[in-house]
Amino acid sequence: MQNQTTQPQLGVLDRYLTLWIVAAMIVGIGIAVNFPQVVELNQSLSVGSTNIVLALCLIAMMYPPLAKVNYRLLGKVARDKQAIALSLTMNWLVGPILMFTLALIFLGDHPGYMTGIILIGLARCIAMVLVWNDIGGGNREYAAALVALNSIFQIFTYSFMAWLFITVLPPVFGYQSMLVDITMLQITKSVLIYLGIPFIAGFLSRELLVRLKGENWYNNVFIVRISPITLIALLATIVVMFSLKGEVIIQLPMDVVRIAIPLALYFLLMFFCSFLIGKKMGIAYDKNASIAYTATGNNFELAIAVSIAVFGINSDQAFAGIIGPLIEVPVLIALVNLVLRMKNNYRPANG
Repeated sequence: MQNQTTQPQLGVLDRYLTLWIVAAMIVGIGIAVNFPQVVELNQSLSVGSTNIVLALCLIAMMYPPLAKVNYRLLGKVARDKQAIALSLTMNWLVGPILMFTLALIFLGDHPGYMTGIILIGLARCIAMVLVWNDIGGGNREYAAALVALNSIFQIFTYSFMAWLFITVLPPVFGYQSMLVDITMLQITKSVLIYLGIPFIAGFLSRELLVRLKGENWYNNVFIVRISPITLIALLATIVVMFSLKGEVIIQLPMDVVRIAIPLALYFLLMFFCSFLIGKKMGIAYDKNASIAYTATGNNFELAIAVSIAVFGINSDQAFAGIIGPLIEVPVLIALVNLVLRMKNNYRPANG
């Protein structure tokens, strides 16, 4: 009797995420139109410029992916200088510059959307990439280590990168008059709240629960139970956002298309550039797939959180942020299926 290897499959929430996002948008608009008292109540639940409901949703989104990360894997994978060099270059040099360029080309006349997708390009993936990696035949250890690396880099560099790409570089290309003046301190505050709090919670969860219950229980029971929180919180965030700005949604269809074009191009270019370069460098399929998925995906949860905290819940930047997963999910599913077909014929250049 032949042994069969079961290929990991997307769960219902993950597989139909694009559909759920659209449904969440519709529900939010429905609340805005039919239940204005609910919107007024939600608006009253604020401290300064921070909406409490939204803040809780955003922190909840970030907690599960950061709880999944095993930071102890960093040392082992860091010894593979070739793979780490490619990953860092694609994530922290090529990715931000590519998204910045596409934002200027396609959305230079709309500074809010332009800034929104620049923030997406700066936020490296630490959540859905683990899903793509599993179903796409990537190396789990490498994916976990790269996620750990990106998590640490994001905590210490996202504020500076956002300030650089939003306030410093655009004027060089003639976009100074269209940009909102923000400081690195504003972005740092947002990052510390929406990335720092869940990072500490996730790190402590792993350290304490692994000691109490063991690694196997933590990965196969606890993580499985908390994983849906990210997508549920994302959908809740979209409902809240669209309920608070329902009156301007009439402009949504063409705006979505405008934002979708540079995002789709970004995902495709990042994936194939990374994958083909890795193949040329002689990196094995499973490691190369992990590097490519990590380079392609983005932490739209963080981008949304920073957009809302810095520019406001009704901002164009925040709206652009929620279009990120709407486009990323179907594109990445298509790329995973394509790469799986290439797996049997994959031959590294020096392999």
